[in-house]
Amino acid sequence: MVKLSVVVPFYNVQTYAPDTLRSLRANARDDFEFLLVDDCSTDGTPELLRRAEREIPGAVLIRHERNGGLATARNTGLDAARGRYLTFLDGDDWLAPGHYDRLVAAMDRLGCDFVRTDHVRCKGRARTVHRAPVGRRDEVLDPREAILPAHRTTSVDYPYTWAGMYHRRLLERGLLHFTDGLRTAEDRPWIWRLHREAESFATVGTLGIFYRRGISTSLTQIGDMRQLDFIRAFDQVLEETSQDPDSERLMPKAVRTYCAIIAHHLGTMERYEPQVAKKLRSWSAAALKRMPQDALKEALAAMDAERAARLRKVRRRVVPAESAA
Repeated sequence: MVKLSVVVPFYNVQTYAPDTLRSLRANARDDFEFLLVDDCSTDGTPELLRRAEREIPGAVLIRHERNGGLATARNTGLDAARGRYLTFLDGDDWLAPGHYDRLVAAMDRLGCDFVRTDHVRCKGRARTVHRAPVGRRDEVLDPREAILPAHRTTSVDYPYTWAGMYHRRLLERGLLHFTDGLRTAEDRPWIWRLHREAESFATVGTLGIFYRRGISTSLTQIGDMRQLDFIRAFDQVLEETSQDPDSERLMPKAVRTYCAIIAHHLGTMERYEPQVAKKLRSWSAAALKRMPQDALKEALAAMDAERAARLRKVRRRVVPAESAA
């Protein structure tokens, strides 16, 4: 039986894919499979992946005929996965040798639905360790209780899919797939659903994921309409959380996080194309009006003055009819 399936989407990352692929080879095992999903790349990435399929044990190449985005590419990999455990890696990041061995051992030892782990953020030559925001390590916990408190950074604020490993039973319960077509923030509804509906998780201090930041091809660096998918993603978080039996307790955290993300995007307006910046303002105003207003009032009162003022200003905008939906 396949012990671990690793879903790795690639899109036009020929400069960085060799590092990713070398690190997969350094993590290969006879019972591991690496699902290399080429999301219709137009550079030299497809040739790199064809070679990797021949040379890396367990590598399986899957090619999209048209670009679908990261969420859709991950779903393609999940649909093909055969492993008892599953995880993700992005096509421009890389792993320390033996990282997956250590996470599989943690899954075997702890027996929980999923584990989360720390990672190393890389920007140029700088390296910074980022810890998963859970203090109790190597201990099985209730994922739902890790959503709160609303006023602190918690597990749902650490949405990185690749910073962990997941039991197949979550896939069978429909908890690991992403919302098709989301180009950014696709991991936000995903991490919230995981913490609301899974039964157990643990955090381990295994450092072995190297997350590349600040590259020009990353969607975090692009100022076009794809960036605004965060609004659709967080609308989904609010809608699904509102249906939860514990929604009254959880909703303040969801609203507070949504507000913080809107404030962040409004504060970096200069990187957007002019028409996208205009949409950002109007769609943000509409989003604030859709939120539960009591929870929004509490969130604004708890924020620092600069971000709260930014949100209150945009909240006063007249919302065009197209933004109210």
